[in-house]
Amino acid sequence: MNKPQHHILVCNSFRLSGEPQGVCNKKGAVTLLQYLEEEIVDRGLDAQVSATGCLKVCDRGPAMVIYPSGYWYGDVTEEKIDQILDALEEDSAVEKYLMN
Repeated sequence: MNKPQHHILVCNSFRLSGEPQGVCNKKGAVTLLQYLEEEIVDRGLDAQVSATGCLKVCDRGPAMVIYPSGYWYGDVTEEKIDQILDALEEDSAVEKYLMN
């Protein structure tokens, strides 16, 4: 397997017990994973998506992190994902959605 150009982490609020309990999960992070995967395939992006445990930014959930760029996005929605992926295709960020 080749290393993907982008690794996208989506907080799903998993706890050590494996149970999704937190804000990101309750705000629909699971459906964002599916949408994100479909958009990546449709766009032909070289990216891998992973669900994560709690990223400790609950007040900004659902949260998404893109590596190796180090972009942290909060309050992610499908509409924002479209804009974020548009920017990613151009190797840039959507500044107004980045967490400070």
